[in-house]
Amino acid sequence: MIDHVSIQCSDTTASAAFYDAVLAPLGGGRVMSFGPVVGYGVGAKPDFWIGPHDSGEGFRESHLAFAAPDRAAVQAFFDAAVALGATVLHAPRLWPEYHPAYFGAFARDPDGNNVEAVCHTPG
Repeated sequence: MIDHVSIQCSDTTASAAFYDAVLAPLGGGRVMSFGPVVGYGVGAKPDFWIGPHDSGEGFRESHLAFAAPDRAAVQAFFDAAVALGATVLHAPRLWPEYHPAYFGAFARDPDGNNVEAVCHTPG
């Protein structure tokens, strides 16, 4: 249903470094860029974009959940975020209140957004 999502960043260089590191374990990477605007995806089509904060005022937290192929990738995403100094919201664990196999980890990106990696398959 969603073709792509874009968020505005106060420091696109810091945000690009963060997303380069945390999306790599999930199979994602930079696939397109236009100056400070960077598109990430798996394959040639970007479905997640970052760019400079250039409209509106103030901050509204976003929650972004990225699909992980397995639980090891969720852990690698989390480890990459922690290595970059990200604030940990929730270490990798099962979230049975969502469904029995929901395995996710949550951290804050450089702008304070709630970023998650999630795997929906058992073990």
